[in-house]
Parts: sequence; C-alpha cells; structure tokens
Amino acid sequence: MKIALIQSSCSENIEDNVQKGLESAETAAEEGANIICFPELSFQPFYPRIPADDEILEKALPVPGEITEKFSSLASRYGSVIIINLFERDGNKTYDTSPIIDSEGRITGRNRMIHITDYSGFHEKGYYMPGDLGPGVFDTEFGRIGIAICYDRHYPEYMRVLSLMGAEVVFVPQAGISGEWPDGLYEAEMRVASFQNGYFTALCNRVGREGDHFFSGESFISSPSGRIIARAGSGRDDILICDINRDMLADSHARRLFLRDRRPELYRKWFV
Repeated sequence: MKIALIQSSCSENIEDNVQKGLESAETAAEEGANIICFPELSFQPFYPRIPADDEILEKALPVPGEITEKFSSLASRYGSVIIINLFERDGNKTYDTSPIIDSEGRITGRNRMIHITDYSGFHEKGYYMPGDLGPGVFDTEFGRIGIAICYDRHYPEYMRVLSLMGAEVVFVPQAGISGEWPDGLYEAEMRVASFQNGYFTALCNRVGREGDHFFSGESFISSPSGRIIARAGSGRDDILICDINRDMLADSHARRLFLRDRRPELYRKWFV
C-alpha cells in the first residue's frame, strides 16, 4: 500500500484551495499513491481560531456536495482512495467531518470528530457538534483504515477502539500550530498509539499562517513498532508519499501480545 499525505496551506479563497488540492492529489496519484489524505479543514480557513458567530451555517458545506464531487471524479479516474476534511452542514447541525471517497469515486463513509475542545485559538464547541457516527473504520480495496480527526487522537480509548475494529492504518487529519506541544510530544503520542495498538499512524497536518496561528506542517508516518518512517517538511506545503508494508502488522507487539492479553471483563468493572 502506498499512501500520500497532502500537507497544505489555505487562503480565504475556497475555490483556489480546492483547485490546489486537486492538483496535489493528482500529483500523488500519478506517483502511485493508493490512499491520499488531506489535513483538517482541508480547503477552508481554520474558522475556530476565533469564536463562532451567527453565520456558521453559511460557512459549512454539504456532504456530498460540490467539493466531494470534484474529488470523487479524481478518485475514480486514478483508482485512488481520497480522505478530505470539511466543516460539514447537515440540516441545522455542523460537524468536523472526513468523507472517505473510494477508488470508484463513491463516498464510502464519513467520520465526524467525536471529542470537541474549546480554548484560546481553538473555539471548536461553537462550531462543531460531537460526532454521532461512531469510530471511523472503513474497508478499502487497499486495506482497512481508521480515522482520528485532530482532537480525537488524544483519547487512548478511541485509538484502541480503532485497533479492535481492525484498522491497519489510522489517518489523522490535524490542524496543529507550531509550539503547541513541546518537545515533540504530539509525535511521541502517535508513536505510542502505533506501538500499543499495532497499526500505522499517518498524521497529516495543516501548514501556513492564519491570523496568530502558524500551522507547522511536519506531517509524519509511524510504523506499528512506534518508529517514524517518513516525515514531511516544516512550515511549507509538501506531499509526503510512503510505502506501507502491511506484513509488519502481524509481527507487531500489539498484535502478538498486547491485544491477546487484554482483560476487558475487568475494564468494564473498574472504568467508566
């Protein structure tokens, strides 16, 4: 399996952002990428950096819609799976949503971010309802993939569930700013998730300056052994392409030992 992370910046012009995204996805597909993933709010400004106003419904987009149709056309043309992330409107509710477009151009599923945070520069509770579709694990012709949108990655319970549901690669669309987590902590977090759960993690970060935020990029891929096997550039648009050896999954500590020796009957007793 060959995967690509499209580490991209966004302007205020959504049409321009989409066009740039299509060109990047086409480049990745021409280089043989089977699965292509974009960062959080792939083609829209990072709205939650300021508190929500009464116009959020006008900023949110339907799924399916014009943007998913364009990427569906590209996916079917190249036979690639594409994961994008949108500020989704569903009736009068809005979500942080990753549609998964299969290699025939169909939306095979959606993952909505479940855990919603709120603090300075990340006023997300005003924009997003908690996801109502459950953990995001989806079958593709290239393998079984999981989705952990940004803040969801901080929850070990969620990351473990993705493993129990059979995820082989967990894609993490993210909007992370420079210096948000010191000493490489967010990278260490994904390495530990890979090691403990026996899957690859592929974190695709936003990049560029928006207001006071400088999104750092530095997307990366971790193997099931917890080692970084590929890394994108810092502070610039980049396309990170990496071959994934699925044979590594069966030999991981998690699949040989940790998952085998779980005690769920005790967890239900002790934890909520």
